[in-house]
Amino acid sequence: MRLVLDSSVVVKAIRNFHGASAALIDEALARRATLLVSTALWLEYESVVRRPEHWVWPGFGAAEAEQFLNLLAGLCSPVEISFRWRGVLPDPDDEMVVEVAMNGRADALVTFNDRDFGPAAAQLGLVIQRPDAMLLELRSRP
Repeated sequence: MRLVLDSSVVVKAIRNFHGASAALIDEALARRATLLVSTALWLEYESVVRRPEHWVWPGFGAAEAEQFLNLLAGLCSPVEISFRWRGVLPDPDDEMVVEVAMNGRADALVTFNDRDFGPAAAQLGLVIQRPDAMLLELRSRP
């Protein structure tokens, strides 16, 4: 499956190694999911992962954040943004996530913010999933 992870999902993956968000990264490692990313979305990932307030585990610091980013980079497939979707979300900063999903022909956009992404889903035909639901779907496939 081709997935776009909202940055909140990436943050949750480093804050809770045993949760659904981290398990989605494991699914990508096992090649059961392909993570899609644009340059703008990647820069957002780098920004949030490098924030010390997200380093909640003892021993997780700047070096571990960089290791995680290196791992994540190896799992991501780049998407060229040919078409832009503007004005479809309440928060314009979230539009880059929709643009990756649409341009990359994602099977799903994974986010905790389904309330804000919901209108775009209906309008553009996007599938919006929370990490736990997406994980169940991935694991139920043969």
